[in-house]
Amino acid sequence: MSMWPFTIAARRGFGSWLPNYLLTPGRRGAPRPNRPVHLLLCIADHYEPKLGNAPPRQQQERVRRWREDYPRLFGRFSDSDGRPPRHSFFYPAEEYEREHLNAITELCRAGFGEVEIHLHHDNDTPDKLRRTLTGFRDLLITRHRQLARHRVTGEPAYGFIHGNWALDNSHADSRWCGVSNELNVLRETRCYADFTLPAFPSPCQTRTINSIYYAVGRPGCAKSHDTGTPAGTGRPPARGLLMIQGPLVFDWGRRKSGLVPRVENGCLQGNQAPSARRLDLWLKARVQVPTRPDWFFVKLHTHGANEQNMPVLLGEPMMRFHEALAERAARDPNFHFHYVTAREMANLVKAAEAGWSGSAEAARDFEWLWHGAPDGKTTARVAAPAG
Repeated sequence: MSMWPFTIAARRGFGSWLPNYLLTPGRRGAPRPNRPVHLLLCIADHYEPKLGNAPPRQQQERVRRWREDYPRLFGRFSDSDGRPPRHSFFYPAEEYEREHLNAITELCRAGFGEVEIHLHHDNDTPDKLRRTLTGFRDLLITRHRQLARHRVTGEPAYGFIHGNWALDNSHADSRWCGVSNELNVLRETRCYADFTLPAFPSPCQTRTINSIYYAVGRPGCAKSHDTGTPAGTGRPPARGLLMIQGPLVFDWGRRKSGLVPRVENGCLQGNQAPSARRLDLWLKARVQVPTRPDWFFVKLHTHGANEQNMPVLLGEPMMRFHEALAERAARDPNFHFHYVTAREMANLVKAAEAGWSGSAEAARDFEWLWHGAPDGKTTARVAAPAG
């Protein structure tokens, strides 16, 4: 049989995950009718004010729009717990500007999100990477009261997204990383979870899809997170790093030339607005921990400082989406939705693994607390500032 269809698929970024997708159709599907559904919605933003080598004035304007427009537009919305939409700002370590982080921290302290760590690097070494991560981690904690701390030990912790998708030196030509034991460095520097995936259409995409799992770094071996141990299926591996993926499914409702389905990869941008139809696809991906079948983890990604994306993220499309969530919850007593940060999503994974039978709201701080929260408690429900 000719191999050309598979060759073309590989060149277009399908090679790593398509076989697994086709062989596991039973893992996907819409929530069962008349059963509780708790949508755990996290927007993980590759937040880069300096994107495209923007001059300082443009950077400041990008940050200003988020600081002022986000609470003004979305403060009137609330989830099933009474909380406003929450945004996770993964800020690049190599692009640090105190002024920008101060402004975003104000937004977070008002109850609208948290900051985590993003990093673009190339031709790096383990020792240099370790210094970069610990230095930025400690800076965010001491100067901005961001990131997390362990509830029991008080040790610092952070969530991570790799720039250019090249986590653990996974790019085919070893670009944009250089550290083949990166997972171990992340774990050793107290990364509580990685939120990089899915990476499609990048060749960095893993075979493992639509999953929450633990990956164990193998020194000298790139892309150790290609496979791993599913969360909630037993004791996590001692040296495992928690991986929380977003949805990756075929969208048969949108086809190229009327035949070939497009791919839904959980991206929010100028030409990919959130919608009720896309929400159904995200739920069908069934990114879950088996011990809580009523919890549906939906981790989306975006580049929020990009002007081309702001009309969606800070405009009418996103407002309509929040309205649709509220309308669905009012219409369907089995549907509940929870706006969560990356840290809160990881806490809910840990709660599910531990056999938590309580509410999602009560498990937001299950293992890691936010440094910015007063008295070690999660940020209270808030109303939007006037104006």
